[in-house]
Amino acid sequence: MAPPAAARRPNVLVIMTDQQRGDCLGIDGHPVLMTPNMDAIAGAGTRFSRAYSTCPVCIPARRSLMTGLFPSSHGVVGFNETDEWDPSQSLVGRLRDAGYQTALVGRSMHLYPPRKRYGFEQMVTAQSHWRDWLERRLPAETFQRGGGHYAAGPMHNDWTARPWPWDEGLHQTNWTVAEALRFLKDRDTSAPYFLVVSFLAPHPPLLPPAFYMERYLRLAAPAPLRGDWAVPPPDGGRGRDIMDLRVDLTGEALASARAAYWGMINHVDDQLRRLLTPVEDPIDRANTVVMFTSDHGEMLGDHHLWRKSVPYEGSARIPLAIAAPPRLGLPAGRVVDRPVALEDILPTALDLCGVPLPEGLDGRSLAPFLRGESPGWRPHLHIEHSEGMNDLPHHTLTDGREKFIWFTRDGREQFFELVADPGECRNLVASPAHAARVAHWRTALVAELAGRPEGFTDGTSLIPGRPYPDIIAGPRPRRRHDMAAPATAG
Repeated sequence: MAPPAAARRPNVLVIMTDQQRGDCLGIDGHPVLMTPNMDAIAGAGTRFSRAYSTCPVCIPARRSLMTGLFPSSHGVVGFNETDEWDPSQSLVGRLRDAGYQTALVGRSMHLYPPRKRYGFEQMVTAQSHWRDWLERRLPAETFQRGGGHYAAGPMHNDWTARPWPWDEGLHQTNWTVAEALRFLKDRDTSAPYFLVVSFLAPHPPLLPPAFYMERYLRLAAPAPLRGDWAVPPPDGGRGRDIMDLRVDLTGEALASARAAYWGMINHVDDQLRRLLTPVEDPIDRANTVVMFTSDHGEMLGDHHLWRKSVPYEGSARIPLAIAAPPRLGLPAGRVVDRPVALEDILPTALDLCGVPLPEGLDGRSLAPFLRGESPGWRPHLHIEHSEGMNDLPHHTLTDGREKFIWFTRDGREQFFELVADPGECRNLVASPAHAARVAHWRTALVAELAGRPEGFTDGTSLIPGRPYPDIIAGPRPRRRHDMAAPATAG
């Protein structure tokens, strides 16, 4: 793609929620959830219906976004926040060096050390700034003994839910949009901007404003998905910690958790109107690329599972929509079903901004798709998660139409036909009619894992029971399909 004229280099606005499922968009066919503003981004540009988080948990996913590298390349394959990385890997830094004013507001990107900027010139984060702001507005006792955001009771990975107990204007979602508007008002208008607006919602604690929780308690909700392979926890989950991965939510517990989760997404969507409104046009719609995504999904009780990290669609598939300003002449209303990932987002931003991409990226520019082209593309994505916070460590391959899962502890396998069975309710790994496809994917995974220091394969077979830590130590071989085409296809 030819670099745009310097005076008209587009701004880039990245809107990122936390833990939002790919099917939690009205435009993706959700039966009750209202997301008109998120849907409008997709309608004005391109929606990627098979976008995935290649390590579906916050820390490695956000590092993949920032670097354009797969987890197996940047080395974090699980929940490990205390690993400092080379700032030169940050693609945000490339935009800064190209003259962009770069900023992050809202939920942090799990950078380490926490205040290291990794290319962001400005960072106003909820973990420090919003908490301090909130503390000045609530009674002091609210913040005693680990209170604040958690004073209402529900915590950061619970399925318990209740309405936000304070004024809606104090909610972190509202504050995040207010800080984004502050940046847009005060920014250097002589330079283009790259702004990440990062929401904690719908990540627990499940605390939407009362209006939104009540809305989804009133609506008839779809039942959780139940695979023929899914096993509930013993005794219906009674007596288990409410942060356990395995759940058996029913009745009020299920209704409240789902209503709160959907309500938090609806709340974000309504607040986005403050950014995306054409009335005052705070973002400069005529010259701004808008990208919407999330870091990973949420199982939400499907298959008796809660949270993320597992390989199923609820956890790993994410929303991704990109809309460019009309002056770039890109078609609207397109839907792309090729396997794309968080790693592709910032290479796309650099491409659209005319900033050269570095060598060695795993992510690739999506600009050809935005132009309506059909470029050569990767045949599949590798999704993984280590043992750290996950009692189902796995390696997974998917092309968006089929999915093969190998669990590293015991060698169990699953195979799903996603087109016919998008809910992954029928495990076909033992089906004679699918034996050839299972063998194909097993061979592909052996090739994917060849040379990994954990020793997952001897080059012929998969080897279960190998230690699988959060950080890959030793050399990390590049996969052949990663290198099948240059980082930018434009």
